[in-house]
Amino acid sequence: MGEARTRGRNGRSPDEVSDLDKRIIEHLQQDGRRPFTQIAGELGVSEAAVRARTNRLVERGILQVVGVTDPLKLGFQQMAMVGIRCERDRLVAVAEAVAAFPEVDYVVITAGTYDVLIEVVCEDNSALLDFLAERLRAIDGVRDTETFVYLRMVKQTYQWGTR
Repeated sequence: MGEARTRGRNGRSPDEVSDLDKRIIEHLQQDGRRPFTQIAGELGVSEAAVRARTNRLVERGILQVVGVTDPLKLGFQQMAMVGIRCERDRLVAVAEAVAAFPEVDYVVITAGTYDVLIEVVCEDNSALLDFLAERLRAIDGVRDTETFVYLRMVKQTYQWGTR
């Protein structure tokens, strides 16, 4: 009986993402500024339905509509992926400490060669060196690091998860 109460009128769990939700997401991934009226017209639903579903996806943390920039075109000259090996009892603390740095735009705890992988965006080589040598290595629990400097970005996409 509790299961029946958690399902909506359409028989779906409130946590499920419908096919229509996925189609709306696809349109917003192509252009996050696309008007709801245009999306509605292309999908054959009302503008109110698109607006309500988009708001619900945002509220549930499934969707973010943001402006994505190219750091190189904003004057940042150095991007790198850094693998971090941590002391066993400091893994989460290291990840949280690294996440607080403004240069860091991506942090994941991983299984494999590295305990944590991060992406950093720096103004230049000097700023990257300062970040690595002075700040990252100063975090309690960082055992060692390996840095992979980006030479060329071949692909970066935000269009996934809907098909």
